[in-house]
Amino acid sequence: MVTRIISAAIGIVIAIIVLILHATPVFNLVVAVLAVIMLYELLSANKCLQYKFHSGVCFAFAAAMPFLLEYTEGMEIIYIFGTSCILLLFAGSIAKHKEITFEKVAYMFTVTLLTTLPMCCLISLENADELHGVCYIVLCLAGAWLGDSGAYFVGTFFGKHKLCPEISPKKTVEGAVGGVVTVGIVFAIYAFGYQFVQGYRGYSFEVNYLYLVLMGFVCGVLGIIGDLSASLIKRQYGIKDFGNIMPGHGGLMDRFDSVLFVAPFMMFVLSHFTIFR
Repeated sequence: MVTRIISAAIGIVIAIIVLILHATPVFNLVVAVLAVIMLYELLSANKCLQYKFHSGVCFAFAAAMPFLLEYTEGMEIIYIFGTSCILLLFAGSIAKHKEITFEKVAYMFTVTLLTTLPMCCLISLENADELHGVCYIVLCLAGAWLGDSGAYFVGTFFGKHKLCPEISPKKTVEGAVGGVVTVGIVFAIYAFGYQFVQGYRGYSFEVNYLYLVLMGFVCGVLGIIGDLSASLIKRQYGIKDFGNIMPGHGGLMDRFDSVLFVAPFMMFVLSHFTIFR
């Protein structure tokens, strides 16, 4: 437990530094590094790293996309780059058809998109609003992570009915409900404090608490789906954790599995609905 707390504390400090530098290329670099490491963990889980050419193409996509989305105008270059990566994957498959199966290539392609595109949504959230961009990122990460904490405490004291015992034996229905409600409450509390702080700085705006709480509930549900999806992958490939980069927590995929599902939802909602007006 001590190791887990220390790792979490270090992670929080790093996250704060990154958020302070959100308006610089450091933020894009951090997103790219996170995407590459998570992709590495997923490729390692299915023993795909031995296919060096294909892995290299996947890593190149994950590393480049956070910068292409930020520093290129229009989508033409992104379309060309993405299509080129797909072409290279299949060209490599033709050249190595006796060594690599289509199932392996499909898995590599899928997890590359799974790790890269949702993480790039964090960049879109930061760019969505000059004043509230950092707040959107904080809400996204809170929506992905705090539901798990709420589910743990509620499940410990009130959990009786198993949610998905074959995938995650410790998760309960009561804990899941508690986690979802926790996210909605935390969103409202954070928004209240955020409004107060920004008002002190001279920025006045109203908070749509109904949208915010409902968004928190959905984030809580998506966080559960993301966590269970990662657990399913681990069970099918017979591994306990995706890595050990965070002692006590496992790999980055073990920490960011829910973010991969919450971030795209947050980007979509905040591009169509206004929670701060």
